[in-house]
Amino acid sequence: MTTIYRITGDERVEGQTTPGMAREQAMQTEGLWSGFIRTDPGMVSGWHHHGEYESSIYVLTGGIRMEFGPGGAESFVAEPGDFVYVGKGIVHREGNPSDEPGTFVVTRGGSGEAVFNVDGPA
Repeated sequence: MTTIYRITGDERVEGQTTPGMAREQAMQTEGLWSGFIRTDPGMVSGWHHHGEYESSIYVLTGGIRMEFGPGGAESFVAEPGDFVYVGKGIVHREGNPSDEPGTFVVTRGGSGEAVFNVDGPA
């Protein structure tokens, strides 16, 4: 059976946590997770990955500095209007290099647990 429904901003629930990020879950099915993330200016999240999920992040406000790769040596900054792709199991952390709060829409496709907090990349 196919279903169509709406989730209002008031209906989002607290999502899985990573230090430095406030995740709100809009929906979760067997193969899809979608939600909203807020970050404070200057914040840097804890290291984490998303297991068997691929992630698409759309930057609404602020900015997002993605750090990843061996020892966290690779990085880039995405700004409002940019999309960011994160592959399955990629250890990373986000920072907000801007002087305004960051807001992002995130959608993940995959299965299993969606957030694994770790000590850092290998």
